[in-house]
Amino acid sequence: MKLTKLIPATALAAAMPLMAFAQDAAEVVEEVVPAAVPTDTVFILNTLLFLIGGFLVFFMAAGFAMLEAGLVRSKNVAMQLTKNVALFGLASIFYYLIGYNLMYPLGTWSVDGILSGVFGPGVLEAVGVTADAVDDYSYASTASDFFFQLMFCGATASIVSGTLAERIKLWPFLIFTVILTSLIYPISASWKWGGGFLDEAGFLDFAGSTVVHSVGGWAALAGALILGPRIGKYKDGKVTAFPGSNLTLATLGTFILWLGWFGFNGASQLAMGSVGDVADVSRIFANTNTAAAGGAIAALIVTQLVYGKVDLTMVLNGALAGLVSITAEPLTPTLGVATLIGMVGGVLVVFAVPFLDKLKIDDVVGAIPVHLICGIWGTIAVVFTNSDATIGSQLYGIVVVGVFTFVVSAIVWFILKMVMGIRVSEEEEIMGLDKAELGMEAYPEFYKG
Repeated sequence: MKLTKLIPATALAAAMPLMAFAQDAAEVVEEVVPAAVPTDTVFILNTLLFLIGGFLVFFMAAGFAMLEAGLVRSKNVAMQLTKNVALFGLASIFYYLIGYNLMYPLGTWSVDGILSGVFGPGVLEAVGVTADAVDDYSYASTASDFFFQLMFCGATASIVSGTLAERIKLWPFLIFTVILTSLIYPISASWKWGGGFLDEAGFLDFAGSTVVHSVGGWAALAGALILGPRIGKYKDGKVTAFPGSNLTLATLGTFILWLGWFGFNGASQLAMGSVGDVADVSRIFANTNTAAAGGAIAALIVTQLVYGKVDLTMVLNGALAGLVSITAEPLTPTLGVATLIGMVGGVLVVFAVPFLDKLKIDDVVGAIPVHLICGIWGTIAVVFTNSDATIGSQLYGIVVVGVFTFVVSAIVWFILKMVMGIRVSEEEEIMGLDKAELGMEAYPEFYKG
């Protein structure tokens, strides 16, 4: 029923001049500022997306810390927590000082498509900046973009921490973190996300299965090979299990990472100013969640079938494997395909962990299977759902980023080993890094040696 049928004729006649005036006023406003409000809205909503996504990814730092604290032995927990706080602080400072402009040259290259021509600290917009003076009115605020991208940089460094736990010295690790977050990660990321040669070659990586996760995985692998396994891990042809100190914390860490991944993948849409963009962000959230679920359930089933019992640590890493696997393309898959992509990741982790043990590569928390192997799988899986991807371009990106990151990381680790040593003494390792390196314990009242 029309509203006019409910209004008396006399009242409607009296209101007609006012309605006509309102319509004329609206037309005048539309003529004066036809585009200002919509464009402001795009800028504001995109900025809000980066800020919300950024603090969700920041919370992943807590997830990494809890996961690692739970999977190392009690005598090394305080060391892992120290490393995670320190690495994030260093990433925040050195990404600002060097990395941000190396990663985003904005078309200014000193070596075309390879090395940025913009050097020096990042610069934010002025206080109280107006619409006509922002850096990119059609995009988002510079500070929100910087904040969001910094969180990815910090996550890359966190990946390395867990692999090398329980035997690496604190300061050499932190020096490597500075180099990783200021140079290695920003340079390789610029090749794709900064408009470099990998982007020109058609390589696709929506939120960083290769750009973030495999970079952390390759750096961790290089460090593990040079550092060597923990004392007693591989003896007389057998693998000795070193159970983690607190699976409750490890489980909490996994759920925190799962939560943070919604920002990691969702905000990588890089836009929220239209109906289509918001719908896509929602789709990414749903696909991200189901991939994690698929990875967890696949790991649960496979460990039951292979070992006769479910392994909680494998289930946790299975969920993370599903998340890494979907990160390269969380938008285009259907829910069913996203689940399958995550499930493949969960299966890969279950078999990759013992495979590394056969090679005597000691990865304390399983970061190499989760972030490197599933990062590679996720990047390849893009071709199954995104028609713009080709297997050639995807493999090209994987190999280029892998070779660069592994070789440079190995060189840095080797130099650190020669100059200052990267491994604690045998006595200190047996004692535990909490006492040896920090002089304190995470659980002083419960530690039994």
